[in-house]
Amino acid sequence: MTLIFLGLEGEGFQVLTAKNGQEALDILHAGVIPNVIFLDLMMPVMNGWEFLQHHSAHPHFSRIPVVVCSALHDQDLPERAFLRKPVDLDDLVQTAQKYSRNDPGSDD
Repeated sequence: MTLIFLGLEGEGFQVLTAKNGQEALDILHAGVIPNVIFLDLMMPVMNGWEFLQHHSAHPHFSRIPVVVCSALHDQDLPERAFLRKPVDLDDLVQTAQKYSRNDPGSDD
């Protein structure tokens, strides 16, 4: 996910990272509401699947789009945006731009 961070930051996006799913949830509970979450499925402490369960169950967090980034596409994932690793920088930037136009915290 470091390359994703560097790629997005290099294109002018404000990027916040979490080392695992629990840290990501802690950030969300602290009131940080991103336009989009780029999620790796293979993480320590709390993996991506576990994070998705918590994310989907929360009324406010579930409104934040999640883009799964993985080397393998898991057919059991709910309908989600997906970027195959290694992530192409152009695809990454286009995806970030798409979601940065929408504010997940709004009622629109």
